Amino acid sequence: MNKFDSIRPYKDEEVNKVILELCNNKNVIKAAIASSKYSFIKKIPFSKLLMSIFLKNRFKNIQSIVEYQNIFKNLVKKIIKSSIKNFNVTGIDNLDKSNAYLFISNHRDITLDSALLNFQLHKNNLKTTNNAVGNNLLTEKWASDLMRLNKSFIIDRSDKFKKDIYKSLKLASEFIYDCITSKNESIWIAQKQGRSKDGVDYTDPSVLKMIHLNSRKKTEVSEYFNNLKLVPVSVSYEKDPNDILKAKELYLRSVNTDYVKEKNEDLKSIFVGISGHKGNVHIEVGEPMLFSNKEDYDEIAKITTKKIKSMYKIHATNIAACILQGIKIPIQHGFTNDEIDESMQWLKERLHDIPEDMQPFLLNQYSNPVL
Repeated sequence: MNKFDSIRPYKDEEVNKVILELCNNKNVIKAAIASSKYSFIKKIPFSKLLMSIFLKNRFKNIQSIVEYQNIFKNLVKKIIKSSIKNFNVTGIDNLDKSNAYLFISNHRDITLDSALLNFQLHKNNLKTTNNAVGNNLLTEKWASDLMRLNKSFIIDRSDKFKKDIYKSLKLASEFIYDCITSKNESIWIAQKQGRSKDGVDYTDPSVLKMIHLNSRKKTEVSEYFNNLKLVPVSVSYEKDPNDILKAKELYLRSVNTDYVKEKNEDLKSIFVGISGHKGNVHIEVGEPMLFSNKEDYDEIAKITTKKIKSMYKIHATNIAACILQGIKIPIQHGFTNDEIDESMQWLKERLHDIPEDMQPFLLNQYSNPVL
């Protein structure tokens, strides 16, 4: 048994068995029937059985991660075509195909941030990344299976004794280091735990500490991250399909510190993020960063944050939110009056759907990147 078995992505020899198990899973079958493509099956007797048989026939020959990712690639392609107006990626030419990298990214959408980056990496004949995902998203085994088929590895965020937390985080640290330095496979990880729900992007030093955990007594922090070839990534969405859900959570947390997520709330966010219209989407990939020996976790976090913010693409919705809040716009933006007016109208329609007390939390998501 490999020490990474409890957290690593699935291997080729495991793929077919996992896929066939998923084809029998009631939640997967239910989700497939609920999709618009197969909604007609609802009207047919024994619809769940028929869907299970259909899924098995459709996926029974998938034998490897590459074959599975080819299907996922086509799904992402459809998402881009159906829900994104313009998708633009810059900075891919900063990467060397022979190297593996530690991609540290701002985080707005649970699945699409890494999926869209990987789509572009694949398109440019670069290897896709192993993606860090918190086990809070994987309370159901079928959800965990789907993630691990798509090269996700698990970072344990459970409430345990300190000794157990340390052990699980150290294992994740070892996995990250092993992937990049031994297997020459890249890693994608968010700059902080959880998505940015208020539009403020920052790199949490504790994430850097976790990544360095397995070697903190052997290698200086700056040298360690230089060896891992840290690449900052900045993703921005003109329209966030989850903005109302995020505003609701932030509002409820502001009036109730004991806010607890509803069952399957994260899965709902995944579905809304995938299916909802996103307007223009931009990803910028930076150059591998080099740190001096003087820089500690806090300094590296600040430098990484500054770089990610500098690469962030401002959209018309960001400017429109500032205007609606009466905020003086501190940058030159280049958008036309028509573009700003259109974005203001769209935001007003979003605000119409939520209580007045919740509205500032939605607008802040769009205005904060400007500020």
